[in-house]
Amino acid sequence: MTPVLTVEKLSVEFDVATDGNWPWIPKRKLTAVRDVSFEVGSQETLGLVGESGSGKTTLIRAIAGTVPLSSGRILWEGEDLTHFDRRSRRQVRKDMAMIFQDPLAALNPRMTAGQIIAEPIRTHMPELSKAQIVTKVGEIMEKVGLLPNLANRYPHEFSGGQCQRIGIARALILNPKLVICDEPVAALDVSVRAQVVNLLKELQRELGMAMIFIAHDLSVIKHISTQIMVIYLGKVMELAPAKELLSHPIHPYTRALIASVPIPDPIEERARPRVILSGDLPSPLEIPKGCVFESRCPEARKECASIQPKPELYRTGHQVACPFQITETGIS
Repeated sequence: MTPVLTVEKLSVEFDVATDGNWPWIPKRKLTAVRDVSFEVGSQETLGLVGESGSGKTTLIRAIAGTVPLSSGRILWEGEDLTHFDRRSRRQVRKDMAMIFQDPLAALNPRMTAGQIIAEPIRTHMPELSKAQIVTKVGEIMEKVGLLPNLANRYPHEFSGGQCQRIGIARALILNPKLVICDEPVAALDVSVRAQVVNLLKELQRELGMAMIFIAHDLSVIKHISTQIMVIYLGKVMELAPAKELLSHPIHPYTRALIASVPIPDPIEERARPRVILSGDLPSPLEIPKGCVFESRCPEARKECASIQPKPELYRTGHQVACPFQITETGIS
């Protein structure tokens, strides 16, 4: 079966002006994403994990078409998006929706909830009558857990969790094939996070959509993802099915991220070994010549400073960008 979305060696670079912005001084290159490849099938969820500055948002913006690619390809149901004409691109925009991090900032304060949710319909389905639009808005509001009689209220009259439900309703009103979630629960209370994650899982089963879900918290990612991709400084460190990656992480960065997730049992939490990374992300303006994680890796070797590892197959569906860790596990 053809995946909904296929990304092949995608890279994104930006020109950055030097101090003074003198025209005779060449601009520097900021590498935000480098050679990222993955697939997302129907009803699958790709969990995208990495600390701030790792390139997660730039990657999804490139997929959504709001940031130009420097190289690579994006295939939509097997067809290259770069070859699409204007009409075909409009159809892709209809089938690809986004849910944003800050629920209140993502909503127009001058529009009511009903107007916000109906906006995609008015853009992509202008042939529908006002009564049909009202009916569709009411149906999707009920699906996301909002009463239809709240459609005439403005965003400031809702709680943060309710505002995010409005954002979810707006994203799903056209029944898209792919929904991109950019840290949709980061600004919510812990109890509300669980409700929103469970809601997205339920809607995915009902509507059959694919998802890309960004989060810092692996405890959230593991509940919603079918596969997880760990990204660091714009490069893929590890990509595997969710259960496989969480139970058998290979890359040192993945192990460090998993070790940072707190365990509810205080005795078990105190007894487990600590993995503490020193330092910060290197600058994307000065990408290291070797492994991008070498300066912070607790298991770094001399060769890591000169070798640029690419994701290699560890086992079926499991890729790791560290040849030394793959060799040590007994599979080369």
